[in-house]
Amino acid sequence: MTQDILLTRAKALKLHGVIAHWTEPGNELWLPTLIEWEETERQQRGLERRLRQARLPRFKPISDFNWQWPSKCDREAIEELMHLNFLTDAINPILLGPNGVGKTTIACNIAYQAALKGQSVLFTTASHLLSDLSAQDGNMAFRRRLKYYEQLSLLVIDEPKNGV
Repeated sequence: MTQDILLTRAKALKLHGVIAHWTEPGNELWLPTLIEWEETERQQRGLERRLRQARLPRFKPISDFNWQWPSKCDREAIEELMHLNFLTDAINPILLGPNGVGKTTIACNIAYQAALKGQSVLFTTASHLLSDLSAQDGNMAFRRRLKYYEQLSLLVIDEPKNGV
């Protein structure tokens, strides 16, 4: 691996101390390993942070989803949503159906996939979203909170099963 590529990776990681003394480690064999460790750790911590902030409830993986129930579930459309193209196309998918058909499971799997791909995600209920916005004290606080919801890559708004 060339020193230029390593330096570019170190700059991307903002390893300012290493960059400031770049000529000292020179061609040390441990330098590429150190940079790779840092990249891997940051990717893992970023994923953990995104998943924690997403507030996803416990859900069944899409691989375990029963496609036989409901009988009118459009599997192709759901699999297309899992590719996340709707994020760049500015499309808002809406999952409709009676209770117990797997809308929340599908939404959680889509949100999880988005978080895995580095997107900012939040899973919330409609009642929590509305109460959060209405609890803001003053117009500026309301606008700031609304901006928070707007800046997310994916906002999943679910309706709880029991309507509460």
